[in-house]
This record gives sequence, C-alpha cells and structure tokens, in this order.
Amino acid sequence: MKKIINIFFVFCTLLLLFTSKSYTEVIKKVNINGNERITKQTIIVYGDIKIGSDYQSSDVNLLIKKLYDTKFFSDISVELKDGVLNISIKENPIVNTVVFKGEEAKKFKESLASLLSIREKGSFIQSNLKSDINLIKEFYRNLGFYFIKIDASIEKLDKNKVNLIYNLDKGERAKIAKIFFLGDKKIKEKRLRDIITSQEAKFWKIISKNVYLNKGRVELDKRLIKNYYKNKGYYEVQVSSSSVEYSEGDGFILTFSIDAGNRYRFKKISLDVAESLDQNAFDSLEQEFDKVVGEYYSQRKLKKILDKIDKLSEQKELQFINHRAVETLDSDAVDIKIEIFEGDKYIVERINIIGNSVTNDSVIRSEMIVDEGDPFSLLLINKSINKLKARNIFSSVEKKVLDGSSPDLKVLEIAVEERATGEISAGAGVGTDGTAFMAAVTENNWLGRGIKLDSRLDLTQESISGSISVTNPNFNYSGNSVTTSLDVSSSDLTKTSGFESSKTGLGLSTLFEQYEDIYISPGLSASYEDIEVQSDASSRIKKMDGTYSNVNFDYGIIVDKRNQPFQPTSGYRTKFAQSLPIIIDSSSIANTFEYSHYKGLSEDVIASIKFLAQSVNGLEDEDTRLTSRLFIPPKRLRGFNTRKVGPKDGENYIGGNYVSAVNVEASLPNLLPESSRTDVSVFFDTANVWHVDYDSAIDDTNELRSSVGVAANVWTPVGPLSFTFAQDLNKSLNDETQAFSFRIGTSF
Repeated sequence: MKKIINIFFVFCTLLLLFTSKSYTEVIKKVNINGNERITKQTIIVYGDIKIGSDYQSSDVNLLIKKLYDTKFFSDISVELKDGVLNISIKENPIVNTVVFKGEEAKKFKESLASLLSIREKGSFIQSNLKSDINLIKEFYRNLGFYFIKIDASIEKLDKNKVNLIYNLDKGERAKIAKIFFLGDKKIKEKRLRDIITSQEAKFWKIISKNVYLNKGRVELDKRLIKNYYKNKGYYEVQVSSSSVEYSEGDGFILTFSIDAGNRYRFKKISLDVAESLDQNAFDSLEQEFDKVVGEYYSQRKLKKILDKIDKLSEQKELQFINHRAVETLDSDAVDIKIEIFEGDKYIVERINIIGNSVTNDSVIRSEMIVDEGDPFSLLLINKSINKLKARNIFSSVEKKVLDGSSPDLKVLEIAVEERATGEISAGAGVGTDGTAFMAAVTENNWLGRGIKLDSRLDLTQESISGSISVTNPNFNYSGNSVTTSLDVSSSDLTKTSGFESSKTGLGLSTLFEQYEDIYISPGLSASYEDIEVQSDASSRIKKMDGTYSNVNFDYGIIVDKRNQPFQPTSGYRTKFAQSLPIIIDSSSIANTFEYSHYKGLSEDVIASIKFLAQSVNGLEDEDTRLTSRLFIPPKRLRGFNTRKVGPKDGENYIGGNYVSAVNVEASLPNLLPESSRTDVSVFFDTANVWHVDYDSAIDDTNELRSSVGVAANVWTPVGPLSFTFAQDLNKSLNDETQAFSFRIGTSF
C-alpha cells in the first residue's frame, strides 16, 4: 500500500511540472491592435510587459487587469501564441466637456466637477455613470433639493470624444415643516430648539437657509444634542434616530428620538502618572479634581482638566507627553482615571494641507500649535484640530499621520472641507418701547484669509445706526485678534432730552488672553459728533450745541469663569472698562464695572446676581457732553421707562454722571408645562442714576429705584415673545414707571 502511494505522489508531481511547462511561453514580440490615442510603448509600460520573460496564464490575467485599471480601455483581449503576445483593445471615449444644465451657480458646478469620477479630459466609463448620478443626487439633497430629477445624455463627437450632459430638474427645495423631540427628554423642547441649527420654515424666514432639510445639518444637530446632554450629566444619553417624513402639501417633518437616561456625577478623579515621568509635576491638579468631584458629569469640565495637564506639560517643558481619560460607571456616578504617559518620540518632518480651495494655507498653519521640526505631540495636534474647528470656516477637519523619510520622522496631513461662511440675516420687533428693525451681513472667511467681516443696520423710532467691522482673529500669527470698525449713527431725542445728534466713529482694538480666562482689550477710538439743541431747551443745554472731535484710548479687563457663555448655570464674569481721552474736545473719562454670578440652586432653579457701576466725568472742570451722559440700561431696571428716569432740566431728561444697579434673578425653567413653550423668571431690580455736573441747582434725584416682577419668554409661531410684569417699590418724583412691557420679534 505504501509503495502505491509513493508511485501516485511521483505521478502527480510529474504531471504538475508537465502542465506548468505546457502553459509557459517566452514573449519574443508584442502586437497591439485597436489603439488610436494610446501608443504601443505606453501600453507596454502600463501592462508591465517584459520581452524575453516567461509568461503563464496567471501572468496574462494580471496583464489584462493592469490595463483595465488604467481606465483607458472598455474591452481588452490578449493571446500569447508562438512567442507573440497579441493584444486587441477598444479605447474608452475621452470626455470633451461636462455640462450641468439647470444649474447656474458657478460654485456648485465646480463642486460637482470635483466630486464626480467622470471628468473633463478623462476617460468616459459607462459603468461609472450611474454612481456619479447618485453622487449628484446626494449633493443636491444636502442642499435641500430632495425631489431632484437627473437625465444624462451622451453627445458623440469625432476622434472618439464625447460631451456628457446632465439635465437637472432640481424641483422645489425641501423645507422643514415641523420639528419634534420624542422620548425621555428631561430637557424642555424649547431649550432643545435653541441648541440645534435646523429651524421650522415660517413665511417670514425668507432668508434663512436653516429651514431647508440638510442631511449634514441634521447629523450636526444630533451631535449638538448629545453634547448638550452629556454636559448636563446625562452620561448615557442616546439620540437614537432622526427620522424624516414627507407630509404632502406641508413639507418634511423632522423627528429626533432621545433617551436621556440617568444623570451622573463625578465620583472620583485620579491620576496615573508613568514611572518614567516626574511624579510631582502634576500635584497641583488635585485641587482641580476637588472642585468638580460631586458635581454633575460634564465633558466640558473634564476637558478643562485635560487642558490644564497640557499647560503643565508645556510649562515644565515635558515633550512627547500624552494622556487619556478612562471613564468607568459606578452606580450613579462616574470614576475618572487620567493616565499620563510618554509617547513615541518622533519629529514632525512636514505638514501637508489639502482640501482648501478658498482658504489660504497661512490661515490653517497659523492655528497649528505644532510646526515642522517640532516634537510630535498627539495632544498638541488634537488641540490644533480643535482650534481649526472653532474658526467656524470648515465643515470638517481631519488629520492623518504618515511615515516620514526616516523612522524618527512623521508627516502630518490636515484635510479640511470648506463650508459656506457668509450669512445674511434680518430681524424685526414691536413692543411697548416701539418698533425696531435690523439687518446684518457677516462673513467669517473674507478673501480666504480667515478675516471676519460684520456689517449691521439698526432702525428704531428714535435712531438709525450702521456699523462695519473687520476682525483678524490671529493677527500676524500672534494669537491676538485685531479689529477695525466704522460706526455711523443719528438720534432724535427731542421728545425726551431736547436734542438731536449725529456721530461718526472709527475704532482700532485688540483682544488677547493674558492669563487663563483673563482677557485684555486695549484700543483707540476717534469720533466726530454734531449736536443740535432745540430752541425751547434751557440755556444750560443750549451751551452744549455744536460739533465735537475726540480721540480716546479704551481698554477693558475681563475675567470669565462661567461654565458656558450661553445660558450659564455656574461661575462668574467680571469686566472693568475705561475710556481715556487723548485729544481733548469737550472730553470726559468713562468707567464701567460689571459683575455677574450664576449658581444652580436645584434642577429647577438657576439664580444669578449682577452688579453694574458706571461713571462719566468731564476733564478740567468741563461739563459732560449731552450724548455722553448716562442712563440706566433697560434690562437693569425693569418696571421703569429708563429714558425717563433721573435728573430733568426743565422738561428734558438729561441722565446723570453716575449709574449703579443690582439685579437678582431666579430662572424657573420647569415651572410651566413643556407644551406652553415658556421660560419664567422672577426678579428684583434696584438702580440709581444721579448727579448733574453742569448745574448744581438741578435736582440730581440721588435715590434708589427698585422693583420686583416676573419675566417670561414665550416661543410663538411668529417668533420669540418676551414680556415683563413689574411693580415699582421705590421711585423718584421725576421717574416714569412701566408696569408692563413686551417685545415680539423674529429673524428671517
């Protein structure tokens, strides 16, 4: 039996050798038929054909695959016989032009051309046409054209060329009729509407692009919702789906399904520092841990701690340091273990930037904390990516790390996808204090240089004003923002203060973070003002009639320790600002101090206390100009008409040289049912405006005014409605009260 097996094995081996030899030939000559544009030599190079080499059937199959991969050919046949390799080919047509009929916008045509696989001067591959049509449909659906119809036609030309024509019928743009939030939300629907970017279509929102259904925007909304819940302690929140349904005659209905889950607190935060690192370098973090332990879990709070680790690493010149946070659920709490370790030691050889067709490379590189030649730090790279995202000029920013020219070098590739950065907005409002209208145009990436351009026009019953400002957020790669501005205004205050004024101003300022959460904002301002006083005004007011020119040095110091800029629930913010005259023409020194403190007393009560102090005084015993005199801001003394509070000269309210105010407010977000879509707060306001420097005989009404009341913000089909009921507790003889006030407005 063993002998038979051996004989069978030898037979199979000989058969295999014989078979292999019978299918092997040496290429002595190559013949190519059917090529018109592609030369014989080019085909030999693309097919990697080597004359004099042995070719088996597998080599021939590989040759055919290589030629098909060039996308130059629609049909290929190969025969190897008697040492001659015969190749018959049929070339794909060349695309002469690609036409998008039905699309007028040049930027959309360019975007489509770069998106598709069949392009001008390239090969026309019939099998790719269907996938390209689907890409066009997806492109327009992201713009809100969900009913687009596409018909592709091929126009044949001479010399095996074609024109590819896409006939586009975009149809009506899909609008969002309704937005619903379902499930165990635990957060009021009105608050969720404030978080997302998508909006319900209303007849007055004729400009807003957020009313159109956009797949990318919906995905962004889901991330915004999830991040909001996680920052509120809902660690396991699930935004499980966002369904879109079409309602005939109405539009699309967008529904977000939310499962908030339980609310978690920080239980313990600990450090695990690698033995190779200085164990004492991060001891100061224990104080930061103690501040948040016991509070509700928040990604924002955790990020602040990780940012402090980065700063400590920089201060102690610890290179190649990485960290990661390991989060573990423990009953109703979260344990955080932060591991700090030394990463692989590489140097950044080169930084490549791709995808920026509008934005200059310098804008992107200016936000990079890591530069070419620096130690490779994944932490600093991620911070750079976050800084780029914060510029709000890219829809996505991705990184890729590639090997460099030697084992100790890395190449960093930054891929960006640009977004529309311009916006036109308008708004209107009507209330007990009159009607108002505003319009604004903003651009966050002017000329592709990352410069912010803001222009605004405001109209009220008493004034018209316009402004334009240009801001470079990273001037000369310093990390400081620099702003130039032009302001023009005209006010008619004849009914309340007895004068009219027109003013033109120029400004130049900068803003930078001097220390953590401490910002400095110095600047220069110049103005020209013309004041016209009524003929029946007092002789003292008439003395202020005329024109005035001034140049001032302005500066501000801001300490911002709030947990979030929008609707903060904890922390404080302090600001001191001063305006000092340089060129004096009836000039004055103005001072402002503001303090705001926020604290969540419970899930249903968020308390705030605010303090304001202002002063303005003329130089060299000069009187303060009429337009520079102070009035109590309306939000600081509700229940009063603040333009008619304080000192009077005859029948004219002239304001004072000093203002102070204290405001205590408690927001009650869950007081009313969610269906009411109403936020309620109760408040106590007290304020004072006093002193008349140009005439000591005028009663300066140095007396505290105070009021208590209820404020409500209601989301109506027309837009946000805010109203206030207030009862004055104390007032001066001259003051005019306003027990009820409201304002309704919208943007479109």
